[in-house]
Amino acid sequence: MKVVITVIGKDKTGIIANVSKTLWENGVNILDISQTIMQEYFAMIMMAEISAMEISFGELKSKLEMVGESIEMDIRVQNEKIFKAMHQI
Repeated sequence: MKVVITVIGKDKTGIIANVSKTLWENGVNILDISQTIMQEYFAMIMMAEISAMEISFGELKSKLEMVGESIEMDIRVQNEKIFKAMHQI
């Protein structure tokens, strides 16, 4: 199963390191990543595979939310199918 992870907030060092470390520690494979900086704001979207993950989707979501709080970023995780359905015209 694939998930879409979005990370948005004021730019600072260590954002990608903190998010990718958490994913790695929980068996999540990053398939694609896109990032940009708009003035002082950082925005990133990732596509990740969670089939090998040893924790539940809810636990992953909670862990990433805690990372987001610690680095003052908004981190959201959605199932790819739900993300696609929400963004279809």
